[in-house]
Amino acid sequence: MSLDRPEAVERVEEIVATVEDETMPVPVREVWVYGDVALGLDPVERLDVYVTKDILFKDAPERAEEFQRSHGVDGVGKTVRAAWADEHPEYIRANANGHAAPEKCLAAHLLNDDEPVHLEVCNASFEDNVTQRLKGAKMRNDYEQILDPRGACLWLDGERSPDAFQKLRDNEFVFPTLTQSLSMLGMDETAAGDAADAVKEYRAQQEGATVRGDVV
Repeated sequence: MSLDRPEAVERVEEIVATVEDETMPVPVREVWVYGDVALGLDPVERLDVYVTKDILFKDAPERAEEFQRSHGVDGVGKTVRAAWADEHPEYIRANANGHAAPEKCLAAHLLNDDEPVHLEVCNASFEDNVTQRLKGAKMRNDYEQILDPRGACLWLDGERSPDAFQKLRDNEFVFPTLTQSLSMLGMDETAAGDAADAVKEYRAQQEGATVRGDVV
């Protein structure tokens, strides 16, 4: 399953509009797209979206026990907003330990299960996380989870980019190959080629909507 390019761009606009107009489980600071849609490919085999979230420090911790009793999930009012859970109880998701998982809650709210969309969720900005993920991948010699650095910021601190959506529609973003991009970030050419192949192979194995949460 893939998306025609106009359909992929429209889907991104829907995701941004949802972030703008609806209560999210956690505060969202940035929305980026990267990979196929930013490169202008048609069709878009997978739509890659990156969301920078803020960590909740104060919400409604006194309501955590209430949601634990009603939904069997810990941490509502602590790691995800209680007001969001009131509005969207069907989107409450937990990790393997039974605690509310912000990235899974965001994915449930923003994505449909069967669409070819990947959501990356992190507390760090896209550019910072590109660097951190690459550093970790090189240390482990494991390149599958490298974050493709070829991205475009569409929404930042409550404001849409004045021209990014139009550039996306008109296919005006110009990026090097993934191998070249990784070389520009400090990888030697051979390792960059191996890393690019690993990223492509990993992405090709993914089906339906997927989500990855990260903390930097």
